[in-house]
Amino acid sequence: MNAFPVLPYTVDNGIVMLTLNRPDKRNALNQAMVKSLKAFLARAADDPAATVVVITGRGKDFCAGADLAELEQMVTLGQEENLEDALSLGELFIQIRRHPLPVIALVKGRALAGGCGLATACDIVIARDDAEFGYPEIHLGFVPAMVMAILRRKVPEVQAFELVTKGDRISAQEAKDIGIVTRVFPAFTHTENVKQYLQVFGQKSRAALIRTKKLLYDLDGMDFESGIRRGAEVNVEARMSEECRDGVRRFLEKSED
Repeated sequence: MNAFPVLPYTVDNGIVMLTLNRPDKRNALNQAMVKSLKAFLARAADDPAATVVVITGRGKDFCAGADLAELEQMVTLGQEENLEDALSLGELFIQIRRHPLPVIALVKGRALAGGCGLATACDIVIARDDAEFGYPEIHLGFVPAMVMAILRRKVPEVQAFELVTKGDRISAQEAKDIGIVTRVFPAFTHTENVKQYLQVFGQKSRAALIRTKKLLYDLDGMDFESGIRRGAEVNVEARMSEECRDGVRRFLEKSED
């Protein structure tokens, strides 16, 4: 049994690494892991050295879903206790979406059921080409219920319907084709590709990343004119910031060389 369901918080060159640490259980989600992820995400939100958060899994798999042994115990309890448990995972998904910084899922091996939900909840999903994704809950008479709110925003309705009702596993490339995965890197160059990809975020302005993510998701539900108005307000906030002024100054000085 691992002492830490998520390995201790680290930040290096702006990159916060959160590693699921139950490899013997294929990094299955349990209450302790969800609690740890929430705490570390909150810490990253307040960490001035952080510009991006990465969630990955130790061992062969990203995350194979909920801990079924824990779930079996939960169903013996009442409805209120089960609702509280379900909402805890839902709160994690909401926290990722509302998190000020970009949150990236780094997936190798299997990302299934709640594990696929965790990846889908992230802003960006980077997958190794041999990774597998899927929502197999239907095979257990279960429902990937909370993740549907996210899935419907990322995947066309007909494909989302097939994913959750058939419960098939799909490849990393198939997941990319329908919008679950952002990037697929070959296994033999994966480590170097990921390093280069993450370095770009590590070098970005924290304030600009925060404004960009918030605006993008704030537009959800806004009409066109309200979106343009909100965009103009954020534009002014950004151009008045010291970071933007310094960036423009450096660009103009470089152009004169």
